[in-house]
Amino acid sequence: MAGTTDDDRGRSLHTGAAEPSLTGVSTPRLSIIIPAFKVQAYLRECLESVLNQSYSDFELIAVDDCSPDACGEIMDEFAAADPRVVVMHLPENVGLGRARNAGLERVRGEYVLFLDSDDTLVPGALAAIAGRLDETGDPEVLVYDYARTYWYGKAERNSLGELLQQKGPDVFDVTERPELLNLLMVVWNKAYRRDYIERVGLTFPGGYYEDTPWTYPAMLAARTVAVLDRVCVHYRQRRQGGNILRTRSRKHFDIFEQYDRVFSFVDSRPELARWRTLLYERMVEHLVTILNSPDRLPPEARNDFLRRCAEQCRRYRPAGFVPPVGRPGVYFRMVEQGSSHTFSGLRTARTVARRTLKAGRAKGKATKKRLMDRDYQLQRLRPVDPDLAVFSAYWDRGYACNPAAIHRKVQELAPRIRSVWVVRATHQHLVPEGIETVQPGSREYWHAMARAKYFVNNVNFSDGWVKRPEQVHLQTHHGTPLKSMGLDQQEYPASGNGMSFRKLLSRVDRWDLSLSSNRHSTLVWERVYPSSWTGLELGYPRNDVYSTATAEDVVRIRRELGIKEGVRALLYAPTHRDYRRTFEPRIDFERFCSEMGEDTVLLTRAHYFYAAGGAEAMSRLKQEGRLIDVTEHPSVEELALASDALITDYSSLMFDYANLDRPIVVFADDWETYREARGTYFDITEQAPGAVARSEDELIDVLRTGEWRGVQAAERRAAFRERFCPWDDGLAAERVVRRLFLGQEDGLPAPVPVADRTPAPAPDRAYALLKGRVPGSRVSADAATVLQP
Repeated sequence: MAGTTDDDRGRSLHTGAAEPSLTGVSTPRLSIIIPAFKVQAYLRECLESVLNQSYSDFELIAVDDCSPDACGEIMDEFAAADPRVVVMHLPENVGLGRARNAGLERVRGEYVLFLDSDDTLVPGALAAIAGRLDETGDPEVLVYDYARTYWYGKAERNSLGELLQQKGPDVFDVTERPELLNLLMVVWNKAYRRDYIERVGLTFPGGYYEDTPWTYPAMLAARTVAVLDRVCVHYRQRRQGGNILRTRSRKHFDIFEQYDRVFSFVDSRPELARWRTLLYERMVEHLVTILNSPDRLPPEARNDFLRRCAEQCRRYRPAGFVPPVGRPGVYFRMVEQGSSHTFSGLRTARTVARRTLKAGRAKGKATKKRLMDRDYQLQRLRPVDPDLAVFSAYWDRGYACNPAAIHRKVQELAPRIRSVWVVRATHQHLVPEGIETVQPGSREYWHAMARAKYFVNNVNFSDGWVKRPEQVHLQTHHGTPLKSMGLDQQEYPASGNGMSFRKLLSRVDRWDLSLSSNRHSTLVWERVYPSSWTGLELGYPRNDVYSTATAEDVVRIRRELGIKEGVRALLYAPTHRDYRRTFEPRIDFERFCSEMGEDTVLLTRAHYFYAAGGAEAMSRLKQEGRLIDVTEHPSVEELALASDALITDYSSLMFDYANLDRPIVVFADDWETYREARGTYFDITEQAPGAVARSEDELIDVLRTGEWRGVQAAERRAAFRERFCPWDDGLAAERVVRRLFLGQEDGLPAPVPVADRTPAPAPDRAYALLKGRVPGSRVSADAATVLQP
């Protein structure tokens, strides 16, 4: 064993071989094996579905199949918290079947269950399974039901679920209930007695279709089988990715070897010879399914596959076999003959029939989307320009956020790239001089969209853009999610606001890369925006400035905003409410400014979804210099640098601001309402980056007493930074540019530990640095100019 760590809370095993049995520990009733590879977005929910069961007499064997993402870390976290969890870290990726075998070497339970790491057990499932095993006298195999769950919220029970209804004796073999072999032949809808597995010698082979040579032998050889007419597993139907059976590859030829194993098992047991005809039928049906699935076989491999089908059928076709009548019989004959032309013709006929029917049903509905103009179509016929990039931010509202930070680094590290920004006419004034822009929908816009190689946006480009295979789209996002996002918004009508989730996902399908700055974001994005994109956990480029800005920058920005030296600037930046159409400040500005005193100025920034301004009472406070409305300021990063502290509610700005290591106050006076209306991923009042106020009185008290910058607030902020700012070290833009524009996947700058970073100086320190009051400080030649009033 390469290394083992044990404690009294759980066990984590790093292994490349079988481990000795644990001694001195009672035998659990059930052992549940969960292998995992690249499922970090779903694994936590899977493990929780097991550990939160009311029935507790089980062990959970979690097998990390050398997963390159956070699966192993997540498993270790659960093992540290629950003694029923044993983690196995395999030294190399071996595939699902062999990962299950590794788990089988560790099990101690009387029964073995398997669960795929993106599926879940329904509440009460284990109690129902254990109860049924008791009722039926410990059968060798217990078959239970499942339901498919879809990304859009639908749950649909197995269409053959009625086969699990109790008919006749409680315990039987499949000769009495052969219809059970019509069920989906998967391993995870059954409980297997461990001594039965060992007696029959069941193991998993490698390959794509590893369940086939396990489930047929397990069912056919069992002398005692029982059923449980209850949904116990939710079988997740992932929209894209995750299912290797939907991956176009020649690896689907694996099906032939798997059925060789099934027939070899039957041939080794003469008493099972009666099943050869049924198995032959199931094999041909399985081959037809693969041939009828356009996303499995590469077009150039279909003829070879059909040739192998004919060979397989000649090898195993029972004497005197008569194919079924009707269309199934046609398919049987074509597969047996390996007839590619006939098979393709039948598939084409079926496709035409389906399309004709669909077109007929669509008659009378809304007119289809307008076709792209001829000029755009002609441009798409021209070669992609490898040195052209298109940038946009916040629905074409200017030069901002992660795209702007990436663009600046592109100019530095990849000057060959010509960059074009998509900006509305009303926001052209926000773009720095010298940057090329196009207006959305213009001829120049469609030319760029047709021919550019790179696309960078923190939201989505227009629906009319048809992405070409050679084009690369980076989705940068624009914040760490506290509130529900993507598909999770389906649960919150006020948030969805008539959103078409199908259209949303059609835009997501254009992403190639998705950027995140922490593991929390990575897991959320994978789950709520399911598609085949690749995640880049490299940090948010827009946050680089919090590490690179100088004292001169801080003082210059304050001077431009009109903030005097010695005045405390509090940035008030609340998020929007989905259930409100206008910005309504949740604090009384007049009272707040009066309580804070003349040495405090409030920088108030409404969310960009709202118009500038707010209460009329702001006008007098503006004139007195006690309040500055910074809603229209183009850079929230500059506002953060100029401020002494942040007051926010549930805005993602808090995750960015934490990089400055300056005080943050969470003003959560309507937390319960917001949480119910929008949905959140954790309780910010419990895991805040600083002091929390639940009312305006508390907010004023927190600021007046100094709690906002006290020891406890600092400890909370430190924990928050460790969790949410691991990559925001000033090098995020460089990592992204090297990865996307320079094609460097290895050797990217490693993240600087949070404890080793030096954020931009807070205002009081910035002034002290520029005046030489900090021992050993060196000031640039421009310092005197910056300090001038």
